[in-house]
Amino acid sequence: MDYAPGAALATDLVNTAPLVRTSIGEVLADPAALRRFLDEHGVEVTASPLESDLTRTHSLRDEVRAVLEAADEDETVARASALVMRGATGPVLHRDSEGRWQWHVVTARNADLADELAVRIGLGVLGALHTLGHKRFRHCAAPDCAGLFVDTSRAGRRRYCMPDLCGNRINVANYRARQQN
Repeated sequence: MDYAPGAALATDLVNTAPLVRTSIGEVLADPAALRRFLDEHGVEVTASPLESDLTRTHSLRDEVRAVLEAADEDETVARASALVMRGATGPVLHRDSEGRWQWHVVTARNADLADELAVRIGLGVLGALHTLGHKRFRHCAAPDCAGLFVDTSRAGRRRYCMPDLCGNRINVANYRARQQN
């Protein structure tokens, strides 16, 4: 089971919050925005998200932030495991398109959208913790950013929650400072 998509989903969901995106505010402002977010992350849903899905996803986002900010591995495991237990019925094996066996976690039939996301995120976080360690759960290095991320890069040197935004902003500021000198 590949943890990277779930870890990326955790990172991106947390960083949709107004706390992080101070210049634009709430990224997931309506069900249509939630649908775009789901599409961008390959989360297939049978029906368009409702206002109730949006509200529960906002609550989930706060829970995921607490997982990523957990002080130690034990707290991270406890919080991420609780996310998985919200909607999972257990692991099963299935063959992928190339005939290899892969683990797959089945969600309960009555799981709502937020529970489905919780399972994916919880598994991604647990996989990242197991494979990469707690040191890969970080705060953004940009001084004016409250973002968080799980660094799943091979080298483990990622510094920004959104490299194309926060990293670029820092690079531009550094460039301008050099030009003034």
